[in-house]
Amino acid sequence: MIFNQLFDKKSHTYTYIISSGKGREALIIDPVIEKTNEYLKILKSLELKLVKVIDTHIHADHVSALNELNKKTKCTRIMGDKSPSEVIDIRVKDNEKIKIENIELTSIYTPGHTKCSYSFLMKDRVFTGDTLLINGTGRTDFQGGSTKDQYESIFNILLKLPEKTLVYPAHDYNGKKSSSIFNEKKNNPRLQVNSLNEYEEIMNNLKLDRPELMDYNVPANVKGITLEKLKI
Repeated sequence: MIFNQLFDKKSHTYTYIISSGKGREALIIDPVIEKTNEYLKILKSLELKLVKVIDTHIHADHVSALNELNKKTKCTRIMGDKSPSEVIDIRVKDNEKIKIENIELTSIYTPGHTKCSYSFLMKDRVFTGDTLLINGTGRTDFQGGSTKDQYESIFNILLKLPEKTLVYPAHDYNGKKSSSIFNEKKNNPRLQVNSLNEYEEIMNNLKLDRPELMDYNVPANVKGITLEKLKI
């Protein structure tokens, strides 16, 4: 299997290129528009055909390459059914299958960071977007976020996965690439709580700055702009 994890330093975003092998179909999860040419070079070097591109949610900290990759490759654009995006080809619901050649992902609705947040399970690993991070969780104070929904998504859905399941988030700010459900249960400081009230107290006191380009990025991702229209 081909599994490339790429990192955008500006937005601290992880992007994933996945395929069952050289010369076969591929999909990309959470691409960043400024990295489009890098993705295309990797695809070409491995003789991969990009057939599907997935965003876990509407991102606030970067512009997605979802529409740019569709323009360049005619790949199918996929998001969850709660997404406000205007350029989606397939809107998956909870527990739907996303298939390419010898690869299968299962969609998991995990709202909380945003109303449209989805995670995607692939055999021994789960792509958690901004819902579950490594030793952290995504903020819930904008884009229709809900601490209660996120608590339910994490404790009643993601942490119910087998403990050996690998966790691959959309972001990390400390140089870590992956974790596991076991490690997050034991070591994630935001998950060492006994109730929703305790979790809400943590999340309500984070005092995080508003994403610098949120007012540009969110509408851009809803509209699905391409590189030629990028203004940042």
